[in-house]
Amino acid sequence: MKVRLNSVAATALCSVALLGWSTAVWAESAGMVKTARGTANIERSGQKIPVTVGALVESGDRIVTAADGAVGITLRDNTLLSAGPNATLDLKKFAFNSTTHAGVIDASVRRGTLSVISGKIAKANPDGMVVSTPNVTLGVRGTEFMVDAGTGQE
Repeated sequence: MKVRLNSVAATALCSVALLGWSTAVWAESAGMVKTARGTANIERSGQKIPVTVGALVESGDRIVTAADGAVGITLRDNTLLSAGPNATLDLKKFAFNSTTHAGVIDASVRRGTLSVISGKIAKANPDGMVVSTPNVTLGVRGTEFMVDAGTGQE
């Protein structure tokens, strides 16, 4: 038996395959850029990747915004991170189990501001989220907060 796909069926099949791929990629990433303004880059493995809406963020990434830049990121546990102008954010470690909500977020704000609304990790495990600045380390207990690391050097 020979099966032929018309163009609609072929397009649908490709769409389903791509949807599965994008879901798998999302599951492996730490999160996704939801908003971007001005100049900002993701620094990964020695490369600078311009920030765009929909860009995936990985554990170990550094997000750097310029004077005109700002970035909003949603992590897989629904933690919301908003970095303002002239900010440097290191997502040092991210791990999340979507079934148990166990995980860890270890982030560092080297300069600039970061607004945070914690997600499932901080709610399930009060010691699971830590945000550091050059002068302070915050343990997050399932809340909203803002960090201003000043204009420090990177």
